[in-house]
Amino acid sequence: MKRLLLTGAAGGLGSAMRGRLKGLAEIVRVSDIVDLGKPAPHEEVMVCDLGDRAAVDRLVEGCDAIVHLGGISVEDKFSKIMNANLLGLYNLYEAARANGNPRILFASSNHTIGFYRQDEYLDHEAPMKPDGLYGVSKCFGEALARMYHEKFGQETALVRIGSCMEKPKNHRMLSTWMSYDDFLSMIECVFRAPRLGCPIIWGCSNNDTRWWDNSHVSYLGWLPKDNAERFRAEIDAAVARPAPDDAVAIYQGGPFVNDPIFAES
Repeated sequence: MKRLLLTGAAGGLGSAMRGRLKGLAEIVRVSDIVDLGKPAPHEEVMVCDLGDRAAVDRLVEGCDAIVHLGGISVEDKFSKIMNANLLGLYNLYEAARANGNPRILFASSNHTIGFYRQDEYLDHEAPMKPDGLYGVSKCFGEALARMYHEKFGQETALVRIGSCMEKPKNHRMLSTWMSYDDFLSMIECVFRAPRLGCPIIWGCSNNDTRWWDNSHVSYLGWLPKDNAERFRAEIDAAVARPAPDDAVAIYQGGPFVNDPIFAES
């Protein structure tokens, strides 16, 4: 493709994927609300507040595909979540609609289903059980993407990311971890597929103890290769197991189920 947009490029996951995407497009347009430094030879850098409709319109213009990692990624005050994850996502979809409906990979979250127990194995038809306002914002995002698909034909991969990082950090992540390599291969499959639609994709590697079934998206050809099990001994030695009655050990959303509703200042 000619131009791929990466939002949230200053975040943890965005920073990790920024250099990995250069093989997917001639130009990678990277964006965040903060300064991203000097662009690489294949990059365009644009500072953008997702809550600014005109700025988002300029951001999306000329793009053939979008990897949308931008927004608030943790539990926070509703005002912050609303601007980035609700208004910002609406702005992104309206900009996409005005620019030919480029295919979107939307970073949803396992926190859309955080109140399921860890002994439950879920497919894409499991009703949402968000574990906080952040999770609710991702439920909104999935619903918005579905509406734009049905109404305007906008294709979106709804990727419920588990824990995408270099390696898992605790026992819960032995189930939720997705390696950077597996995420990159998913992105490649999403933008290469002749037909995408608007599927939910569980964002985890081929972990022995994963909680989620991706068989419904086998048509994409995505075959994650990494397995968190190889880190089990390291985690057992370095990290104390949570008590059996701790929410971290019970619910798929882990510590998010314990977060309060943060008061506005």
